[in-house]
Amino acid sequence: MCNTNVKSGTEMYAKLYPETSSDGVLRLGNVVPDFSAETTQGPMEWHKWIEDSWAILFSHPADFTPVCTTEIGRLALKYDELKRKGVKLATLSADPVESHNKWLHDVVAHCENKVTIDFPIIGDADRSIAVKYGMLDPSNKDSNDLPLTIRAVFIIGPDKKLKLSLNYPASVGRNMDEIVRCVDALQLSAKHSVATPANWPYNHDSIGKKGWAFLLPTVTPEDAKLHFPDHHSCKVPSGVDYLRLTDVSKLSK
Repeated sequence: MCNTNVKSGTEMYAKLYPETSSDGVLRLGNVVPDFSAETTQGPMEWHKWIEDSWAILFSHPADFTPVCTTEIGRLALKYDELKRKGVKLATLSADPVESHNKWLHDVVAHCENKVTIDFPIIGDADRSIAVKYGMLDPSNKDSNDLPLTIRAVFIIGPDKKLKLSLNYPASVGRNMDEIVRCVDALQLSAKHSVATPANWPYNHDSIGKKGWAFLLPTVTPEDAKLHFPDHHSCKVPSGVDYLRLTDVSKLSK
């Protein structure tokens, strides 16, 4: 078991992001906008609802659309897993709650697995939340056209700050396994001074280090030896010791 009582580089990196945006554009590290809204589970005060949990805001363009119908069904299959990870989940579209409630019957019927929709769906009929979160240009706020840009995922930390965002076009459905993978990577990095490589947790299988993660550059060589004694340094032509892998299964819980 690795002793990871080493100062978190993740915390230091987080301080490099401003809490508020100087130009109104929501970026990583910003405290996400608060809002009040009606949902399929009643009224919501967003920040109050998040409390001190991780949270996901998952938006879709409109009810009664094909891709969105499959996405909500697949997301429902991940709900219990996300809940076990301490993640609260809410979805949103630019339709009123009455429309959501009718549409959800289709979602459940179409999903090949027996699902229930146990997370709230936010009504954003006036598109005000979509504009706050940069999902829709303000000039389109009052348009009657389908708000195609609203297909986004925001992963938010317990500090109410934006940790990760994904934006998809209307024609591409989202992969729920990837969203769960992102949550796992963010939570791992938040607790330990590690960063996940490309394709994690399927990385570095060729050298017998499948699923290992990199030590952050903030971990000194001395701390690496002390706190991560079994870490592996990948040899590269430059000779610089910066590709330092550690077995995440041995990190303290």
